[in-house]
Amino acid sequence: MACLCCLLCQSSSNNNVYTLEMCMTGLDREKASVFYKNGETGSMTDNSGIRKILPQSQICDFEFEPCGYSMNSIEGDAISTIHVTPEDGFSYASFEAVGYDFNTIDLSQLVTRVLSCFEPKQFSVAVHSSVGVNAYKPEISVDLEDYGCRERTFESLGEESGTVMYQTFEKLGKYCGSPRSTLKCEWSSNNSCSSEDEKDEGI
Repeated sequence: MACLCCLLCQSSSNNNVYTLEMCMTGLDREKASVFYKNGETGSMTDNSGIRKILPQSQICDFEFEPCGYSMNSIEGDAISTIHVTPEDGFSYASFEAVGYDFNTIDLSQLVTRVLSCFEPKQFSVAVHSSVGVNAYKPEISVDLEDYGCRERTFESLGEESGTVMYQTFEKLGKYCGSPRSTLKCEWSSNNSCSSEDEKDEGI
């Protein structure tokens, strides 16, 4: 990630640069199976749906033997990368993007397109902004229907180092610990999400 940031900061030192990082675990088995070399026609990039995440970007990808995947892409001044370890029991995927303007691009929609390729049980999102806390817009966060927010934090790293928004999510339904809970997140500088049931019970 550090190298991605440096490339863009050198050319956009006077502008706000957003860095998005997603870490996903417990990938859906069917989705993960795409990242095995099993003689299927077409590329992993196309078969997985990765091509649709940022359709205007130019992708350079690599398919590992017997499984695994990595790609880098570029779109104007913005860049992104994906790495996938599909083995069942410790499956993992990461997505990073630098240089996209989340004032004009819907962050939740972008995250949803990434999730549709992997359908993880859990994932985290971190958005770093190169501007200080006074210039960061709190509405730049992730809100999803199929995942419950477990944690949301917002930290200032100083006026010269920017800010970080961090969220963790868990898939609702059969993977959720309590199907009766409706998770509600409230914005704060350091806040864990709690359910309405937990609030009623005084947890």
